[in-house]
Amino acid sequence: MSRTRATATGFAAVLLWSLLALLTVRTAPVPPFLLNTLSFAIGGALGLGWLAATGGFAALGRVPLRVYAFGTAGLFGYHALYFSALRLAPAAEAGLVAYLWPLLIVALSGLLPGERLRPLHLAGAGMAFAGAALIVAQGVPGVEGPAPAGYALAFLCALVWSGYSVISRRLGDVPTGSVAVFCLATAVLSLPVHLAAENTLWPASTAGWVAVALLGLGPVGLAFYLWDVGVKRGDIQLLGTASYAAPLVSTLILVAAGEAAATPRLLAAALLIAGGALVAARGGRVGRLRNG
Repeated sequence: MSRTRATATGFAAVLLWSLLALLTVRTAPVPPFLLNTLSFAIGGALGLGWLAATGGFAALGRVPLRVYAFGTAGLFGYHALYFSALRLAPAAEAGLVAYLWPLLIVALSGLLPGERLRPLHLAGAGMAFAGAALIVAQGVPGVEGPAPAGYALAFLCALVWSGYSVISRRLGDVPTGSVAVFCLATAVLSLPVHLAAENTLWPASTAGWVAVALLGLGPVGLAFYLWDVGVKRGDIQLLGTASYAAPLVSTLILVAAGEAAATPRLLAAALLIAGGALVAARGGRVGRLRNG
């Protein structure tokens, strides 16, 4: 697979993640670790089906246990933190903090062998972050009640996912099918935590159950397999910056669903996000021309 195609594959995961906030809200009142259990069980089953169809099970036995531990920690940690953050703090503000992860990916990727962080990467990431801020910022974050804890958890989300994504670049020989094990292990780990720390609350309607199923099939399922291909074989710096499209697409989905209104702020954010991606892409192209 070419670098360009792998980058596009990773970006498809970003588009699926644009559904994450809406579907998470629609699954209420399911508590975070129970939601982890349900959605990752579905995502893992999706991967098992793909492995069965392609005969990929044999390769899983050659994957070191430390890789399984790393992948499980990334998926389990990020989503436990993310779901908890959206239950504790206003979704818009918590989303802004959580969406520091693309900026961190761009910055941290400069530490990888064969990669170099250039001024245009930072400029593009800064522009895209400003666009994301325009979309998700809804005033000054609250300082009372559980909201500060939610913001802290959202920041930890950004650290966990950016670290997971950048380190995954070093695991290029690990088959993407291993993500199915990450998902199933996350579901298994989440269940005892739920039983010990949470009240069992199921979706309140059929629509809630549909949201759980869609969450497991898309943002917490197929997206991880696509992202694994992108960060291992694609342009990770461009992919990290382009990830700022997720809050834009998420907002458009909310508008279409009647959950938000279209405003001039949305247009300005779109221009900043698209411009940031183009600037970062220019940085990567310039770097490759100089190295070539």
